[in-house]
Amino acid sequence: MSIQQNLNNIKSSLPKHVTLVAVSKTKPVSDIMEAYQSGQRIFGENKIQEMAEKQELMPKDIQWHMIGHVQRNKVKYMASFVNLIHGVENFRTLKEINKQAKKHNRSIDCLLQIKIASEDSKFGMGAHEASDILQSNEFSELKNINVIGVMGMATFTDNQEQIKEEFTQLKSVFNQLKALNPRLEVISMGMSGDYTLAIACGSTMIRVGSSIFGERNYN
Repeated sequence: MSIQQNLNNIKSSLPKHVTLVAVSKTKPVSDIMEAYQSGQRIFGENKIQEMAEKQELMPKDIQWHMIGHVQRNKVKYMASFVNLIHGVENFRTLKEINKQAKKHNRSIDCLLQIKIASEDSKFGMGAHEASDILQSNEFSELKNINVIGVMGMATFTDNQEQIKEEFTQLKSVFNQLKALNPRLEVISMGMSGDYTLAIACGSTMIRVGSSIFGERNYN
């Protein structure tokens, strides 16, 4: 199957309200261009510098999403172009994004990463911390970011019931936070292996890599 066929298959099965982020991490520009030529405009990367290098080389109507762990000292490398940062896991990171966005006289959309997985290796904040942030005066002073939703990563497991529970938990956290901030609209959850379940549980944005580009090569 070609990248174009994979994309068409996935897109034809998605409800209208669900946004597809094509996860292009570790993939060469030629592969990403094949997806671009098939109409895909939203790409997700998990390393800021790799994303910045690709952004230089590629068409400027692409929306770049940072989907990996955000290192604060590297925010400056993407602040001029990134469209959405999925993995904001604490207030200090929000402050840094705001500071760097201000230098470029722009506003950057962000998602709060909520920890829903049982694994210790997954990043994120709890629901209480997220609601404290949204209600704080410090947060209201950040004029160069928009928090538009939440992101979560389920436990890496074959146990569908557990994944479903974690997705449902994220949806419920989203509902709590939306009551505090009606501007929230995005729930980023679901990847190649579980995005249909994620959509059934309320996801509005899925992050799909290997089902589009084939398996990753990390060498």
